[in-house]
Amino acid sequence: MRDSIGIRFLIVGLLTLLMFIPLFFVSEIVQSRKYYSEDTLRDVGREWGGEQVISGPVLVVPVEETVDQTSSEQVVDPITNEVKMDENGQAIFKQVTRRVTVKRDPIYVYPNAFDVKIATQTQVRHRGIFNVPVYQADMTVAFDFPTDLIVDMAVNEEVILWDDAAMVVDISNNAALRGVAVLTIDGSAYPLEPIASSERRAGITADIGDPREGTSYDLHLGLNGAQSLMIAPVGRQTSVAVTSDWASPSFSGAFLPDGSDISDAGFSARWTIPHLARTLPQLSRDNYTSTLRRDMAFGVEFIEPNDFYQKSYRAAKYAILFIALTFLTVLLIEKGTKRPAHPVQYLLIGLAQSIFVLLMVAYSEQFGFAIAYAISAGATIVLLTFFGHFGLNLGKRTAVLALMLLVLYGVLYLILQSEDFALLAGATLAFVALAATMYFTRNEDWYGPEGKGMFAKKVKVPAPESIEAKAARTAAAKAAEAQN
Repeated sequence: MRDSIGIRFLIVGLLTLLMFIPLFFVSEIVQSRKYYSEDTLRDVGREWGGEQVISGPVLVVPVEETVDQTSSEQVVDPITNEVKMDENGQAIFKQVTRRVTVKRDPIYVYPNAFDVKIATQTQVRHRGIFNVPVYQADMTVAFDFPTDLIVDMAVNEEVILWDDAAMVVDISNNAALRGVAVLTIDGSAYPLEPIASSERRAGITADIGDPREGTSYDLHLGLNGAQSLMIAPVGRQTSVAVTSDWASPSFSGAFLPDGSDISDAGFSARWTIPHLARTLPQLSRDNYTSTLRRDMAFGVEFIEPNDFYQKSYRAAKYAILFIALTFLTVLLIEKGTKRPAHPVQYLLIGLAQSIFVLLMVAYSEQFGFAIAYAISAGATIVLLTFFGHFGLNLGKRTAVLALMLLVLYGVLYLILQSEDFALLAGATLAFVALAATMYFTRNEDWYGPEGKGMFAKKVKVPAPESIEAKAARTAAAKAAEAQN
């Protein structure tokens, strides 16, 4: 069986499939470390302010109506002040109609023009071995309200309480508010208060009085946040401009920016959202805040692109290809040696390459990806080269194994650095490896030397003649001779 290259190919193929087991557990370890890192990011980010979604300002105008309200009341004796009873001892009721004032659904008014400018400064917070990017945002908003349309929203005998109107801005977490928080209407400052709500609603509000008297509104807020900053397009014409010193933004949400400039010094982005691009009425008796925040918000995520956990997980996925190529190289260059590699030796090679991924994750958490990759890949290449020389007795052919390992881990580094071209590089490498194998094995005798391989043609050898048969044959020969 050792002389049949075909059988050895099949065995090495089965060993390659067997290596999926350790690679599966390696992938699970990488994922568990990634989840632990993400939990740390969320915890630190939440303490700093968390992911911010800003929706507002919205003008809320109370409405009330005086109506006739009929109710059943017990009949009371005006003299004794006791409830009158019928002959069956049951209380007597009468229908009473009174005019009462009741509150109706308020009118929600969204801005006409909604111009937002946000400047953020980022910093990195540390917890244990993890780095957490957070930001401080300085936001200025200029807006106005179409107050001339409010009166058309009143029906029947409803009365609009103009003097009780309030402006509301919803945010994700009031604890994120830092520094300035100023509202000015036509140059006059108005005090801001947190929203008092039993629904865990976060935000700020201001009693602004009769909104018909105001024409120009300006809001200035300072807030902390982490991971993302999102804006809801509340205006009939929404314009948002964001500048930051973060060099790796990821734009997300319902709308992508009209244009952006990204460099090592930071980024700037601009959005313009017309009212036809959003499913939101300008005035409504329904509160669309939840819909705005959930379905229409847009903005930027402050992320670490292609972090080392993603790279390590992708390395574990590609590892089976590199293990197979290493096995194939050993199988081809050991041809002609007195003692071919044992299956256990192939397993040791595969386990070393599986542990390479764990080394890369462990060192990346301490030193960063580039240094960790160099240490892990270098240690693995040196280990397998020494094993090839002393364990597999490859002699001068060890240089071929070392060169192949250098090429493989160099290609893997390029694959992990560029996610966009990873599939192209991996597919090309696999095709080249297969083509090289077909070329170098073009003259192989896959069945092995004649008569020695498992699938070699079998030649029938006559069974040895027994003593009894030989004696019978001799006696028959003598009898035939006597007759002649």
